[in-house]
Amino acid sequence: MGSTTTPTSSILTLLTDDLLLNILSLLPHDSDRKSFRFTCKTFYRVDSLHRTHIRVLRPEFLPSLLSKLPHIASLDLSVCPSIDDASIPLLLSSSSAPIWAPRIKRLKLSRCPGLRFRGLETLVRYCVNLESVDLCYSSGFGDLEAAALSASAGLRELCLDKCLNIGDVGLAKMAVGCPKLEKLSLKWCFEITDIGVELLSKKCGQLKHLDISYLKVTSESLRWISRMERLEILQMVGCGLVDDMGLQYIGKGCPSLQVLDVSRCHKLTPSALSSVVKGHNSLLQLHASYCFLGLPITFYDQFKGLKKLKVLRIDGTRLSDATLKIISENCKFLTEIWLGKCQGVTDAGIMQLVSGCGNLKVINLTCCGDLSDSAILAISDSCRDLLCLKLECCNLLSEWSLDYIGSRCFLLAEVDLTDCPGINDIGLNYLSKCLGLMSLKLGLCTNISDKGLSYIASNCRKIRELDLYRCKEIGDDGLAALSCGCKKLQKLILSYCDKVTDRGMECLSSLEELSDLELRGLPNITGTGLRKLAAGCRRLAELDLKSCENIDDSGFWALAYYSRNLRQVNFSGCAISDVGLCMVMGNLTRLQDAKLVNLVNVSVSGFELALRACCARLKKVKLLASLRRLLSPEVIETLEVKGCRIRWD
Repeated sequence: MGSTTTPTSSILTLLTDDLLLNILSLLPHDSDRKSFRFTCKTFYRVDSLHRTHIRVLRPEFLPSLLSKLPHIASLDLSVCPSIDDASIPLLLSSSSAPIWAPRIKRLKLSRCPGLRFRGLETLVRYCVNLESVDLCYSSGFGDLEAAALSASAGLRELCLDKCLNIGDVGLAKMAVGCPKLEKLSLKWCFEITDIGVELLSKKCGQLKHLDISYLKVTSESLRWISRMERLEILQMVGCGLVDDMGLQYIGKGCPSLQVLDVSRCHKLTPSALSSVVKGHNSLLQLHASYCFLGLPITFYDQFKGLKKLKVLRIDGTRLSDATLKIISENCKFLTEIWLGKCQGVTDAGIMQLVSGCGNLKVINLTCCGDLSDSAILAISDSCRDLLCLKLECCNLLSEWSLDYIGSRCFLLAEVDLTDCPGINDIGLNYLSKCLGLMSLKLGLCTNISDKGLSYIASNCRKIRELDLYRCKEIGDDGLAALSCGCKKLQKLILSYCDKVTDRGMECLSSLEELSDLELRGLPNITGTGLRKLAAGCRRLAELDLKSCENIDDSGFWALAYYSRNLRQVNFSGCAISDVGLCMVMGNLTRLQDAKLVNLVNVSVSGFELALRACCARLKKVKLLASLRRLLSPEVIETLEVKGCRIRWD
């Protein structure tokens, strides 16, 4: 007789660790990997051996977690509201710290307002092999903190976006201490000037990627940057003090340059951009959106030399059919073209463009209002590998455009049809043939209903983002179809879809991966609906309930109990009371951003208690301006000292 199969034996026992690791590596999304991890103990063990990145919500569990995950090299502490100088020594005081700390190569500390010099100094001392650090939006980060970070001599990547207090001195310390830097982002670091950029260029000869967007630097900085022989990517969006001379320096220097972004640099002229194009035939990407009202035809003639160009962004520029013809004839390898808000884009021009650029995967035609179904037919005929198509405010399009797309562009993953009044339920039926659709924006498409949404829900089961803003005919039946078919949905916008009721909220409660939900202005949702939603959608991180006037405290109590992952909320214009607000603000331990305007049922003392309950972790709060003189100075001062930015409306 054959052997009897026991309940514990299964086909899973035949899978080796190597095979399971291969399966795990093929899972593209965090939710899929989490499902794998919780399947059984074997899968959990394999995942523990495979994981190289961890995002921690509660830092007190970090030492024990890292001792169980031997290959963690990337650590994200950006969502830990309690991370500050005092907490860092506690994290590193465990007996296992000398083992796991040297393994950490990538560290994300963005939006950590409590972290200062001493905490960074301690981290750098223990994490001796750091190669990448992200400190963006750490508004208190300044020159002293830069000095602490400069001890990481092996640092290769550093992001300091919106570190408003760092200046030339701090940049100089990092340039001297971190000579191996290859990628540096200084976006919105307003205190950095040409002096800091000069020293950076002299000390960091390995730089390949530099972002100086929105800095108050002049063309003098570009003179020094032009000497960076290994620089491949230069982003300088919104550098309003840079003139033609600066681009001429770049045109003659930066021999390795492959990507240039000069968007919103209003002092530049087409001739300056021409000097860059002439000097860099190997450019892969050129971004020049909202720089020029128009570029002369002679400028586009120089595209004959850009044989390798893959991405072209010229949003906001005046174009002609002849211009698009030149691009088509010379840029055969183009994979992305961005023509949002470009004047002069016609059906004939798009036909010319796609006739030669059949490799296009991303096409942005936002606000190109003269386009008709003929242009979309040409796109769908020529660009069969299309992944992303943006058609916002193309109001001449009809259902036939979606028929063409659905019949030919089977790889399409992202479509934006916002404010396209010709789109209806029949069109959505056609579009539903794109089975790989992951992002669909239908805001202000007033001719679609539950029936059209059911077509999408039945076939497009990979959708993760759906925008139905002001789609007045969408109601509970559509949400019922959505909850059955689109189990992977993560972001949903239903604002001002006033047919949605508590039944619709009950339907949404089955979407376990939903993390971002916008429900503004829904009068038919009550505390009952919010309770059901909160009980089912435990991963909610962002929730907008602005002007949902009929939700009582029972709904907010449910949020306080179930929705412990909430980081961003908007309760403005809601009927929440003192008790409800204090319960929510006290219990949501991960809350970082709250909009609390026009709460007519909340007293001044209610605001005081609620803000005191969360002042240690709140990073942004929006309040009515009249409260500024009513709240105690102590509360306001405490919030600001803890790094919270108060916006008075």
